[in-house]
Amino acid sequence: MKTADIKPTQGSLLLSEPFLKDFYFRRSVILLAEHNENGSFGLIINKPLDVMLNEIVKDFPPFETNVFIGGPVNTDSLFVIHTLGSKIENSFRILPGLYWGGNMETIKAMVEAKKISKEDIRFYIGYSGWDPKQLDKELEDNSWVITKAKPKGILFEPPEDMWKNRLKELGKEYAQWVNYPMDPMMN
Repeated sequence: MKTADIKPTQGSLLLSEPFLKDFYFRRSVILLAEHNENGSFGLIINKPLDVMLNEIVKDFPPFETNVFIGGPVNTDSLFVIHTLGSKIENSFRILPGLYWGGNMETIKAMVEAKKISKEDIRFYIGYSGWDPKQLDKELEDNSWVITKAKPKGILFEPPEDMWKNRLKELGKEYAQWVNYPMDPMMN
């Protein structure tokens, strides 16, 4: 199936084109957690910060994990993607075995009871959002390529490899993007 034939849906991945200059979106992989007539909501899943969760969330039980950049919107809020489903009330299913959100007090209690490992959950500062039809316009402008997400890859694949690996999976046309310089003027 050609990537042009894939439409954005909940659970899709957006891969930025190689020369997108925006700080947040440059060489990003975004997981769409929601996409409907009201707009789109997603999280950048391949950009960990050099900051630990407990450095920025002071009332959180000790938990050795990095925080990721989720996007430029609402950067004073914490978002989560996890594999725990109904164990965390108010979670929303993205794909089979992959969820976002949920009751933060439940998450804290589970961390404190050692019922969550860093392989079960990732934390994000901010999110990526689009108004109705805004993402469609960006797709028409070729800012993004859409592909399907593999739930296990979201939390287990090294984030620094995600963009390159997803492009290579799309075939030769997109695999060559991984060799493009960040700034074509520096070539």
